[in-house]
Amino acid sequence: MTSEADRPVVRHGALNIPTCLADIADPRRTALLVYDMQVGIARQVKGADAIIARIAGLLDAARLAGMRIAYSRHLSLSRSWMGVTQMRMAMAWQRTDDPALVKPWFLRDAPATQIVPELAPRAEDLVFDKVAMSALEGTMLPFALRDAGLTGLAIAGIAMEIGIEPTLRHASDQGFVPILIEDACGSGDAAAAARSVEALRFAGDTIITDSDSFTRAIAA
Repeated sequence: MTSEADRPVVRHGALNIPTCLADIADPRRTALLVYDMQVGIARQVKGADAIIARIAGLLDAARLAGMRIAYSRHLSLSRSWMGVTQMRMAMAWQRTDDPALVKPWFLRDAPATQIVPELAPRAEDLVFDKVAMSALEGTMLPFALRDAGLTGLAIAGIAMEIGIEPTLRHASDQGFVPILIEDACGSGDAAAAARSVEALRFAGDTIITDSDSFTRAIAA
C-alpha cells in the first residue's frame, strides 16, 4: 500500500493539487493559526489544559521548522459600539434577554482577552484581533497569507463548534487549503464539536489530522 508520504502529487496542467497532509504541510507554504487561546475563553472549556499542552508542542515544532505562526484574539465591542449582531451574540452567550444586562467580556486590554501565558506569542508572530467568528473576516490574516505566498492554513485552538469550523470553511472559500489539527482543538460542547468535524469531513475540503501527524509532516 502506498503511504501518504509516498503518494504522488496530483497535477492539473501547471497546478499541483494537494490531496493530503504531506502535499501541503511545508513550512514555506503553510501557516499555523492559534485560534482564540485567551484566558477568559480557556477557563470556560473543560480539558483546556490538555489543549494548551498540545498547542505548546505544535508551537515548538512549528518554530523549529520555521513555520509562520499567527494568533487570533476575539474582542468584544464596547456597549456604545455594539450593534444588532454583536448584542444578539452577547445576549446568547450571557443567557439574558435584556440588553441592559450585557457586559463586554473581551475588551481589548482586559485580562480575559490576553493569550494564555503558556502560549505567549513571540515578537515575530502575527497577533490580530477580530469581532467575527471567522478569523478571516475583516482581519489582516488573508492579506498576510497571500502576501507571503502561503496557500495552507492549519488551525488549533478553542472552540471547534463556535469559530474554528467557520474559519476552516471560510479559508477554503478564500482559496486556502484548510487543515484541522483535531486533537488540538477544544470545545464547549463535545457533541456540537463532533457535528462540526463531521460536517467538515463531509464537505471534503478540509484536511483533518492530529498533532503527531502534523508535527511529523512539517519536520519532513
